[in-house]
Amino acid sequence: MSSEKKSSIRSDELLHSFWHVSHSIRRIVHRTALANDLTVPQYALLITIAPFEEMTQKQLGKATFYPKSTLSQAVDGLVQAELIKRNPVEDNRREMQLTLSEKGRLLYDKMQLQESNIQQVFEKATQSLGVKQYDELLSTHLQIATFLEEEANEKGECTK
Repeated sequence: MSSEKKSSIRSDELLHSFWHVSHSIRRIVHRTALANDLTVPQYALLITIAPFEEMTQKQLGKATFYPKSTLSQAVDGLVQAELIKRNPVEDNRREMQLTLSEKGRLLYDKMQLQESNIQQVFEKATQSLGVKQYDELLSTHLQIATFLEEEANEKGECTK
């Protein structure tokens, strides 16, 4: 077998591995979101805001990579459900400050305790790895992510 063919097989195997992990994560997130009467984007925004208690809508967009329309719809839904509060930023009235409400904090805490939520699943997966495996995995993921971001930047695509 040629080295070019071996390289193609390796990249296909790695891509399939990432795809499989991504699919599994999406399945768990979807199940958790539905169980808590949230859409997947609403769930993602809630778990992104919760550790910080508040952030601007712009910061949230950068953290989640959601398009503005998806972000706005999800924020609107969370505001209507009284899970977050939205107020203009003092120095920039066009920017919105999003703050986790008490109801939002309670839901987030409840989700953290739910069996098989994504954080618990990842905790179990992490515990199954040795320290060296874990460190190497993080390093490898960073190396691949950095390469992919540089490729996107070279093509003029926005990555952040």
